[in-house]
Amino acid sequence: MLKKPLIHFVGIGGAGMSALAQIHAMDGGPATGSDRDFDRGRGGSLRGKLEALGIKLFPQDGSAITKATELVVLSTAIEDANPEIAAAKALGVPLMHRSEFLARHVAEMRTLAVTGTSGKSTVVAMIFEILEAAGRGPSVITGGALLALQKKGLTGNAFRGKSDLLVVEADESDGSLVNYRPAVGVFLNLTKDHLEVSALRDIFLKFRANVTTSLVNSDDKALADIRADASFGLSSGSVRADGLRLTAEGSSFRINNVEFKLPVPGAHNAENAVAAVAACVNEGVSLADCARALAGFQGVARRFQSLGTARGVEVVDDFAHNPAKIAATLTAARLRARRILAVYQPHGFAPTRHLKNELIAAFAEGLRPDDRLWLPDIYYVGGTASKDISSRDVVDPLRAKGLKAVHIPDRAAIVPAIAAEARDGDLVIVMGARDPSLSDFAREILSALQA
Repeated sequence: MLKKPLIHFVGIGGAGMSALAQIHAMDGGPATGSDRDFDRGRGGSLRGKLEALGIKLFPQDGSAITKATELVVLSTAIEDANPEIAAAKALGVPLMHRSEFLARHVAEMRTLAVTGTSGKSTVVAMIFEILEAAGRGPSVITGGALLALQKKGLTGNAFRGKSDLLVVEADESDGSLVNYRPAVGVFLNLTKDHLEVSALRDIFLKFRANVTTSLVNSDDKALADIRADASFGLSSGSVRADGLRLTAEGSSFRINNVEFKLPVPGAHNAENAVAAVAACVNEGVSLADCARALAGFQGVARRFQSLGTARGVEVVDDFAHNPAKIAATLTAARLRARRILAVYQPHGFAPTRHLKNELIAAFAEGLRPDDRLWLPDIYYVGGTASKDISSRDVVDPLRAKGLKAVHIPDRAAIVPAIAAEARDGDLVIVMGARDPSLSDFAREILSALQA
């Protein structure tokens, strides 16, 4: 067996970076890593799990990079001024973008790559669980932690299986998915997100040119230019859900007269399930095996993850951060709550500025007059940013529309406000991305309700 190189991962606390580091360690490779959040005392649970895999963690000051380091992997979020980059350049250690490193794994295996502006992590998890239940021994590299893997003591966003099958997220946010050449590409949807729709469509078309077999959501008209080898959807496609029934706990539907029952709520999750089934059928898995696996689907951390109920009030933790995700999450919450008490923490000044109007529209349409919405200050991880927008720029237009929206700069002050406001039958939902402490914040709300 060839000796694996010593690789340093900059920003290892990020979902995509930690998954790559774990896969390298699971393959027997030595790894080091650093992250600004770890330096600030955040992310202790993730830190412990990475260290348990033998990954050595260092301050993000360049000290981890030595002459023994053979490669430094970094994400788009790492700026040129970062001391790790300076240290690597000074020692002549090669630098590689996260997507290029992932592309190596994609090329070496039979890879199913899932892309789209919403639902990637959930569809990847569903495909993985179906293939695993069918005895296919898949590996997975993803951005969301699979609860099924967390129960095994893993971080949940990476796993090395026994076969050559690999399921990955193909991230469109920075255009890096054009580096991948997978056997199968699954195209879920296309809405304005990090980029305008026209720019994202161009990226998807370039990715399509690298894909051997494409599976496309035929319900989404924005994907009409993506040439499909097979299609799926809730109302159209070669793999289609018939007789969809939505409940507070999940959904049920039929595909070619095979009954499916899905234990996660929302029409968007039914659509996610159909996409996963289309991908697995393409790999030779029977519809019956797909149905059995999805009936026990355990879900993904922070994807409408119920943390518990106190005083008749359920607390849900959710990753929703773009307008389409927020709209889908609020619609799902409506199925199981008399009233919604929502917290949304915007992630980054540039994304908030870019999506401000669409965020306002999503909340204006998704919230009812009796619902409540709190926004803390925009989450900021450091680096250069133009701080010319505030959470108040989202709240004030909503208040002008008659909605009960409030900007409370300090997130901690929102906890007692919700505890005082919540009534039996309400659902509290915490939404936002990037900030690893959001789940702890949601649990603080649950503890306050219990108290």
